[in-house]
Amino acid sequence: MKRLACLAGIVAAVFGLAAAAPATAALPAAYQAIVVMPQGLPERAEFDLGPALQRARSENKRLYVYLGASDCPFCRRYEAFLDKNAAALRPHFAAQYIVVDLRSALSVQAPRLFFRAGKGLRAYGDFMREIGDERERQLVYPSVWLFDGQARPLMQMPAGTGTFETVEEQLEILNLVQ
Repeated sequence: MKRLACLAGIVAAVFGLAAAAPATAALPAAYQAIVVMPQGLPERAEFDLGPALQRARSENKRLYVYLGASDCPFCRRYEAFLDKNAAALRPHFAAQYIVVDLRSALSVQAPRLFFRAGKGLRAYGDFMREIGDERERQLVYPSVWLFDGQARPLMQMPAGTGTFETVEEQLEILNLVQ
């Protein structure tokens, strides 16, 4: 029976018959992230940060908000970095941050992306302008924002590939070193 299942899998793969299982954007479990799934799909992706902000205020912590895409190779790279270095990084995250994992896909571009944080629902560009983020013109996966409990940005974040590739760089970000 196992041989038949294995043979069927090989035949399906060779002839392209196997449907690829959808990858899931996900920060490693060690970081105990609050997972926020988008609402309003497929027309738009709305992310509500309200509950995470409320928890950050009650625990007197900051928010580390991660926007990843299920089909983003750079997101997988960052997630693998976090997983590989969890023993060194997890205590620093846990001491200061509530980690939020916003799950998306590369097909969700800026015009379809909305955030609810404090002052109601805002489109991506408006949200980025409001928080003073220099990346407002372009949506980049993965993206990270650091907020206080009132949804005020704590620093301008780097974006895209080549960021957060060492434990030292990640610790600088967590400690708000510009």
